[in-house]
Amino acid sequence: MTGCIHITNEIAADCIQRRKAVFDKSGDSHYDNISAFIKSMRGSDPDATVFYLARALDGGEDPMFIARRIVICASEDVGLADPNALVVATSAMQAVNMVGMPEARIILSEAACYVALAKKSNASYMAINKALEDVSTKDTGEIPMHIRNAPAEGMSQFGYHEGYKYPHDYPGHWVEQQYLPDKMVGTKYLIDDDS
Repeated sequence: MTGCIHITNEIAADCIQRRKAVFDKSGDSHYDNISAFIKSMRGSDPDATVFYLARALDGGEDPMFIARRIVICASEDVGLADPNALVVATSAMQAVNMVGMPEARIILSEAACYVALAKKSNASYMAINKALEDVSTKDTGEIPMHIRNAPAEGMSQFGYHEGYKYPHDYPGHWVEQQYLPDKMVGTKYLIDDDS
């Protein structure tokens, strides 16, 4: 018979056996799942991380979207505690783009587990947020003359670049000198959090 679908007991049983996670790529479950995925990586729980990764993949989430979330978490939440996490995450994103599914699931799992297991520090995330707040809300002053660029001849007579100390000319490749504007001297953005 043409146009008819014949459903056997085996087909029905197979359909009933397969449980589908509730996942709507365009609805709340999409945002809830990706939030749980990120928070599990941030919270150093690789098992929950892989579980939410599996839900996303099973629900048809774009693997590159997931890869981008891993890259963000590697920078925002792992940061300076393990800078290699960002290297792993960006390499994974490139590999996912090159390989595609279904093998991309392995790459995503490796990167997500690495980020979940890595030590955490949000110091650089907090630093840029505070610096952005300062530059958008305060009179932060002028760039010190000695660290300004002097591309044209004669600019040095106006103080551009004058007095700059090249760190590599000093022991340990470091020398005391002011880099922040006068109005910002003493400001700390990168707070040591034992990273």
